[in-house]
Amino acid sequence: IMASTAAGKQRIPKVAKVKNKAPAEVQITAEQLLREAKERELELLPPPPKQKITDAEELNDYKLKKRKGFEDNIRKNRTVISNWIKYAQWEESLKEVQRARSIYERALDVDHRNITLWLKYAEMKRDTGDATSPRVNQFWYKYTYMEEMLGNIVGCRQVFERWMEWEPEEQAWHSYINFELRYKEVDKSRTLVMVHPEVKNWIKYAHFEEKHGYIARARKVFERAVEFFGEEHINENLYVAFSRFEEKQKEFERVRIIYKYALDRIPKQQAQELFKNYTVFEKRFGDRRGIEDVIVSKRRFQYEEEVKVNHSTKCIMLINELEVKEPERTRQVYQACLELIPHKKFTFAKIWPLYAQFEIRQKNLQNARRGLGTAIGKCPKNKLFKGYIELELQLREFDRCRKLYEKYLEFSPENCTTWIKFAELETILGDTERARAIFELAIGQPRLDMPEVLWKSYIDSEIEQEEYENTRGLYKRLLQRTQHVKVWISYGQFELSIDSDDRIQRCRQIYEEANKSMQNCEEKEERLMLLESWRDFEDELGSFANKERVQKLLPEKVKKRRKITAEDGSDAGWEEYYDYIFPEDAANQPNLKLLAMAKMWKKQQQQEDEDEDEEDSTCR
Repeated sequence: IMASTAAGKQRIPKVAKVKNKAPAEVQITAEQLLREAKERELELLPPPPKQKITDAEELNDYKLKKRKGFEDNIRKNRTVISNWIKYAQWEESLKEVQRARSIYERALDVDHRNITLWLKYAEMKRDTGDATSPRVNQFWYKYTYMEEMLGNIVGCRQVFERWMEWEPEEQAWHSYINFELRYKEVDKSRTLVMVHPEVKNWIKYAHFEEKHGYIARARKVFERAVEFFGEEHINENLYVAFSRFEEKQKEFERVRIIYKYALDRIPKQQAQELFKNYTVFEKRFGDRRGIEDVIVSKRRFQYEEEVKVNHSTKCIMLINELEVKEPERTRQVYQACLELIPHKKFTFAKIWPLYAQFEIRQKNLQNARRGLGTAIGKCPKNKLFKGYIELELQLREFDRCRKLYEKYLEFSPENCTTWIKFAELETILGDTERARAIFELAIGQPRLDMPEVLWKSYIDSEIEQEEYENTRGLYKRLLQRTQHVKVWISYGQFELSIDSDDRIQRCRQIYEEANKSMQNCEEKEERLMLLESWRDFEDELGSFANKERVQKLLPEKVKKRRKITAEDGSDAGWEEYYDYIFPEDAANQPNLKLLAMAKMWKKQQQQEDEDEDEEDSTCR
C-alpha cells in the first residue's frame, strides 16, 4: 500500500512558484491573443490548389462556391462596402451584368451616401453600355425637380425627354407640359394626346392652344379629335367642348352644325347634356324656328324614352310571334302601331326596321320592302335609308341599292358619307367610271357637311386606281377652292410617294408654289406649318443649299401684348401672345428692320466686351 501511495504521489506535478507577482509592463488582451492565433493558423494553411475548369458543370460549381463565399462575407459584416464592390466586380468579370447591378442596388440600400460605391456603379454602367434607368415615377419626379432647382434647365429637359420615351402615366406628361410652359416653350408642349388619346386630353390640348392665342390650332385640335374618335367611339363631352369653343369665337353657324352633327350620331340616352346645351344656345342666339326645332327634338327624345320604359307593345309583338305562334296577329299589332304614330310630326325610326325584320323572318320579303318603302315615303330619316340599303346589300340586289342611294341623296344631298358609300359601292362592283361620276356630282353640290372628307376620298380613290394625272387635277381644283395648308402638304407628299425620277423636284416645286400663295395668309401658324414641313423634306432629301434656303424663310418668333375686350365691350386688361415675323415682313416694315439692326448691334457689343475681357485676362 505504501509503495502504491508513493507511486501515486510521484505522478502529481509540482506547482510552479511565482517569485515576482508584480503586473507586467506590457499587458496582452484576450482579443490580441485570438488575433495572433488566427494569423498563425492562416500562415500554416497551404495555398489553395489551382483549378482548371473543363466543362460547364464545373464552372457552375465554381460560381456557386464563390457566390456562397461572397454572401457569407456580406452576412458577417454588411457595412464593409469593399465586400460588396468585390462581389459586384467579380460578377461583372463574368459578364453577369444583371447580377452585378442587383448587388450594387443592394449595397446602396446599406449605404447610399458612399461616393466610391456610386462611382463604381456608374463605371460599370458606362463600361457595359447600360443606359437603363428605373421606371419608378417618384425617382424621375425628384430627378427633374433637382435639376430645375439647380437652374440646369437644359439638363432638366433632357431628363424629361428620357422619361417620356417609355410613355409614363398621364400626370408625368402634365408635369413635363407645365415645365415647358414655365419657360415659355409652347411648341414643346403638344405631345400628350399622342400617348394618352382620351377625350379629356384632347379637350385640354385645345384649351391650351386657345389660352395661348392659337385659335386656328385649337379648332384643328377639335377637328382632329372628331376624326380620331369617328362615329364608333363618339363622345358627348367632346362635342359640348367643341361647340362652346366656337360659341366663344362668335361662330354661331359652326356651333349649330356641330350640335346637329352630334345629335344625329350619338344615342339619345347619352346626349342629355348635349340637348341641354343646344337648347340654351338656341334660346340665346337662335331665331324662333331654331328654338322650335330644338323643342320638337327634345320632346321626341322624351317620347322615345317613355316608350323604352313602357315597352308593352313590343312585348305583345314578341309574345304573339314567338310564344303564341300567331304571326298574323303580330302583323296586325305592327300595322296598328304604325298607323297610330303621327309620322308627319314625329316618328320612331326603330319601329320600321323591326317590322321589316319580322316580315323577313316570315319569309315575306315583299312586305318587308313595302314597309321600308312606306317609311321612306312618309318620314325619310338617315337610319331608315341605311337600314334599307343594308338589307338590299345582304340580298346582293345592287340595282336596288343604286336606286336607294339616289333617293337618299335626293333627301339629303349635303351628306358626304352617303356620296362616299355610293361611290365605294360602284368601285367594288368594278365600275370606276360610274364611281368617278358620283364623286363629280358630289363635289359639285352647293352645300356639304364634310367637304374635306369627300375630297380626300375622291383623291384616295384616284390614287388607288393609279390615275396620277387625275389626282394632280383634283389637287389643283381643290386648291382653287381652298388654300388650306394641309392640302398643300398632302399634294407634296403625294408627288413624293410616286415612283418617278422627278418626284423630288415636283415636291419642291409644290412647296415653293404653296409658300408664294400663302405669303398674304392671315393665319401665320399655317404658313409656319408649311415651312416646317418643307424644312423636314429638305433635311431628308435636299442639298445643303436647299436646306439653307428654306431655313432663311422661317419666321422669327416674337412675344407681343394685346388688349382683351369683354363680351360687354369693356376693357378686360392685356394678354401676351406670340407672333411670327417672316423675312419679307421685316424688310417691308422699317420699324421691324430697325429693331433687328438694334439686336444685331447689341449682340456685336456683347461680343466685343467678351473679347476685351479675354485680352485683359491674358495680359494679367
